Amino acid sequence: MSYIDLRSDTVTRPTPGMLDAMTRAEVGDDVYGEDPTVARLEAKLADLLGLQAGLFVPTGTMSNLLGLMAHCERGDEYIVGQQSHTYKYEGGGAAVLGSIQPQPVEMEADGSLDLARVEAAIKPHDFHFARTRLLALENTMHGKVLPLDYLASARAFTSARGLGLHLDGARLFNAVVKLGVTPYEITRHFDSVSVCLSKGLGAPIGSVLCGSEAFIDNARRWRKVVGGGMRQAGILAAAGIYALDHHVHRLADDHALAKRLGDGLRDLGYAVEPVQTNMVYLQVGECAEALRDAAAKQGITVSAAARMRLVTHLDIDGADVERVLAFFASQR
Repeated sequence: MSYIDLRSDTVTRPTPGMLDAMTRAEVGDDVYGEDPTVARLEAKLADLLGLQAGLFVPTGTMSNLLGLMAHCERGDEYIVGQQSHTYKYEGGGAAVLGSIQPQPVEMEADGSLDLARVEAAIKPHDFHFARTRLLALENTMHGKVLPLDYLASARAFTSARGLGLHLDGARLFNAVVKLGVTPYEITRHFDSVSVCLSKGLGAPIGSVLCGSEAFIDNARRWRKVVGGGMRQAGILAAAGIYALDHHVHRLADDHALAKRLGDGLRDLGYAVEPVQTNMVYLQVGECAEALRDAAAKQGITVSAAARMRLVTHLDIDGADVERVLAFFASQR
């Protein structure tokens, strides 16, 4: 039996072409700034995003943490969505390691933050309060793409109030492909951007934090503090370069498969949220664990959650989707 894993797009395995690029990578000691492949990756992604510099790190969690720590000092705060990854799913790192106070606000159905709510959360200039320094957004957010006009409004909003603007762009390229724009059309509104290479792009490890040269210099120091310096990391960076060169446009295939999966589940009578990119959310309620266990017996791996997420990716094809649909049909 072949196995189908729909838990996340982090479960992909390197393709033969990617493995070949990794074995041929020119390497050096990146902590000394001497790994040429890492330098190429950092420069390549910064150029794509229209920012000055990049910093290669092991994980998206570390990339976001370094971004927050480079923007904020001890006793500062950042405003963030209640369901955002940097707030809810990254171990409270900003508070624990950065002494940065998160100020969460409720999110809108489209993944955005109502700027009026953000305005109300900004603290007065008074020593009784943490100093509001930053607004953090996420794109895509639960598979939803933030509209370009919203991003422009957020940029104008933060500029007028002296706030920085950070993007958790773990799945930035899903948004790029969905909108049919260049990365710069999204990232030009932000002071810093974190991009994950090991989600939809299919690399085995790594994220890149991009921003101004001064910002990245600061983040590089914090990378050392939190233990994120790597030595001959070009082997990993080569996978990221390969992913950027070969796996961006094919994200459209993941989106199409997710839409097929969502439409099929809806036809079976499941409550399915609108599908925009590579994520399908359906309401299964108290049946979540039973569905997970039954799916496992059929070689299908899903997460047990009342709001179940099914994610298409590099290792999922059309036949897999049809098999998953047949399984869910058998559970009605």
